[in-house]
Amino acid sequence: MSPAEKLTYQTLEGRTKALATALGFRDQSTLDHSDRVQKLATELGIAAGLSEGQISALRISSIFHDIGKIGIPDRILMKPGKLDTDDWAVMHRHPVIGQQIVLSTELEGAAETALMIRHHHEHFNGNGYPDKIAGEDIPVGARVISIVDSYDAMAFKRSYHKGYKHTEIIEQINRESGIKHDPYLLNHFCRIIDKSAYRVE
Repeated sequence: MSPAEKLTYQTLEGRTKALATALGFRDQSTLDHSDRVQKLATELGIAAGLSEGQISALRISSIFHDIGKIGIPDRILMKPGKLDTDDWAVMHRHPVIGQQIVLSTELEGAAETALMIRHHHEHFNGNGYPDKIAGEDIPVGARVISIVDSYDAMAFKRSYHKGYKHTEIIEQINRESGIKHDPYLLNHFCRIIDKSAYRVE
């Protein structure tokens, strides 16, 4: 990565810290989740051989992958019970909202980062959202975030499920190989997670 590219990502990351602060005031648990996702996504990106530039973009998009939840009403975001069909339809808007928020910074490098945010809920088989793209049409950073996001979301208690054990989570995400998750990246994830500080018991 050239010095100019490095400066671009450093500037983008530095000037978007306010977004993370805003998210923390709105929902601390989402900010904590995003922090863990960033660190684990970076570990996976390095293990999978992503370039320095790709890692830099991944660091930013992973910490802000849920920033669009700022635009989700409290009655849904803070709902103590399970979300119903209508609730999920609203919640599914958060990747697009997140993309729009990051694009609005008008900073160099924001477009690539925003695209990863938009597509982090796409599925490898094309059945995800918001655009139902599949395979390598999904940005590699978004495919990394998808795996890490799934792991961390299952590891910690949510209003709609308990926190699961590591072995249970690995069994579940392996069942989703080639369906929800990129098999190549998932193989790398299963290799590194046992030694990661973000592995749950």
